[in-house]
Amino acid sequence: MEEKKLDLNSIIGFVLISGILMWMLYSNSPTPEEQEAKAKKEQVEKQKEAAKTESTKEVTPVVTNDSLQNEQAKAKLGSFAYSSSLPSAKEDVTTIENEVLVLKIANKGGYIVDATVKGIEQFERDSKKEVQIIKENNADLNITLNTKDNRVLNTKEMFFEPTLSKEGENQVLLMRLKAGENQFLEYRYVLKPNDYMLDFGIKTQGLTDVINTSKSLDLEWQLKAFRNEKSISYENRYTEMVYEYEDGKDDYLSAAKDDDDIVKDVTYIAFKQHFFTSILLTDTPFKSAELKSENLVHDEEIDTVYTKNFIAKVPLDFKNGELNYAMNWYYGPAKYKILNDYERNLDEIMPLGWGIFGWINRYVFIPVFGFISGFMPYGFAIIFFTILVRLAMSPVTYKSYLSQAKMKVLRPEINELNAKYKDNAMKKQQETMKLYSKAGVNPMAGCLPAVMQIPVFYALFQFFPSMFDLRQKSFLWADDLSSYDSIYHLPFRIPFYGDHVSLFPILASIAIFFYMRMTTGDQQMSAPTQEGMPDMGKIMKIMIYISPLMMLIFFNNYASGLSLYYFISNLITIGIMLVIKKYIVNDEKIHAKIQENKTKEKKESKFQKKMREMMEQAEEAKAQKKK
Repeated sequence: MEEKKLDLNSIIGFVLISGILMWMLYSNSPTPEEQEAKAKKEQVEKQKEAAKTESTKEVTPVVTNDSLQNEQAKAKLGSFAYSSSLPSAKEDVTTIENEVLVLKIANKGGYIVDATVKGIEQFERDSKKEVQIIKENNADLNITLNTKDNRVLNTKEMFFEPTLSKEGENQVLLMRLKAGENQFLEYRYVLKPNDYMLDFGIKTQGLTDVINTSKSLDLEWQLKAFRNEKSISYENRYTEMVYEYEDGKDDYLSAAKDDDDIVKDVTYIAFKQHFFTSILLTDTPFKSAELKSENLVHDEEIDTVYTKNFIAKVPLDFKNGELNYAMNWYYGPAKYKILNDYERNLDEIMPLGWGIFGWINRYVFIPVFGFISGFMPYGFAIIFFTILVRLAMSPVTYKSYLSQAKMKVLRPEINELNAKYKDNAMKKQQETMKLYSKAGVNPMAGCLPAVMQIPVFYALFQFFPSMFDLRQKSFLWADDLSSYDSIYHLPFRIPFYGDHVSLFPILASIAIFFYMRMTTGDQQMSAPTQEGMPDMGKIMKIMIYISPLMMLIFFNNYASGLSLYYFISNLITIGIMLVIKKYIVNDEKIHAKIQENKTKEKKESKFQKKMREMMEQAEEAKAQKKK
């Protein structure tokens, strides 16, 4: 059978039929307006059907996870569930602020969650961030409540109700943890104008049937100290817990390692962060306090966020079934004048030194430097202050040098005695003392001036690290006189030295080297070498190099203001010594005076007589023993 082929006429026919069918479908399709109307009609019909269905269904309550957790939390809180049902039971803060301080107090826990010191910046100047003593949950305050239905509750986990008001110029914030309308635990914050110190009170009302009042409540205050300064090691060295106890005594926990203590009758606890501090003071002394300090800087090469973790736990005692404690908080700079003006012994927080060292700082150096820095930049104030100190110590320097000059003149005669009595040490000592007595020379006179300078040296060593006024004050290449003056950052870290090069310690080391070289030469000439004794000349030669090296290493991370002081001080001392040597002390006159003294009859002192008699007795005993 012959296959039928598709010709051109068939193709044209198929195309015409397809076109007609497509035109019919398009012409019969609904318009967009008709489609929208149809959709609305279908939606209304569905809503009506749903309403009918819902009306016939039994209503069943839906329990979500949140509501279930809330019910469980309320059951756990017992009577204090009243607070969790109030509108204030939410994560919120109340801000109180004056000219120097911004405080944010959280509803949850009722304690300060942010304490910002206004107008004082962190060590990173470019960031322009103000110092925050408290931020990002680094601190908390908690009271452990033991209820009569055997619950143990922590106030830091519960919601307080805030009430902010004003009393004159003071801002008053009441934070109440409620067990009923008139049953509550209250924190009372009162912030005064232009003051870092705020009043703080803790009291209870109507809780005798809710909590166990037969024993004390435990109050725990904790703070992780943020790093606020450039040098981690330097800041950590002066970050410590200080406390006052037993009616005015003060003490501290170690800043170098983990430490703890239990003390009685505590009146204040301070978490000191070098140039800033948080202090809790109480009018009613805490009967005891468990104090703990943890060092968080384990590797100084790491850019540490926290330096110390401080924890203080104290008991709050009930009186007639109620708590009523009047206390204070201080959040601000650790500045001597500010703390001392409160007249509550807070100046003891400053590490000014004990005994005479602290006395020199409090009553001499701080007032004098404060006066000088009042009318000149701090770098120049340090230089002028150094000049005053060295001028005040110049009589001591003169006495020391004069004694060295006298010993230098007597050295030939002492060497003769050493040679003459080389086999009899006791006789040699007796004759040497006679020579000193006849010549009117005291061999200890050169040591006493040096001993007298030790209190001043140590006081200054404590003075500069405590001077808040030097913080972020620049001078020459040093951008912060309270921290190191780095001129070059090393690509590696040298043990004990650091990862940077400070210039002022280098200059101070050079000045110390030349000063010791000058003075040690004279001491070697004047100091006789005793048989059986170490060669002091060799020791002094070694010290010429060791002392500058120690200055260079250990002062590299110290305050540049302290290194500047030692640099200027040694330059001035070198100048004073040169003046004394060239224009004041004359070796020929000293020799003539000594020879004149030898011709005079000099009454033997009781001490000299006693020493002579002891030596004679020892010599006689030695002779008897040989027989």
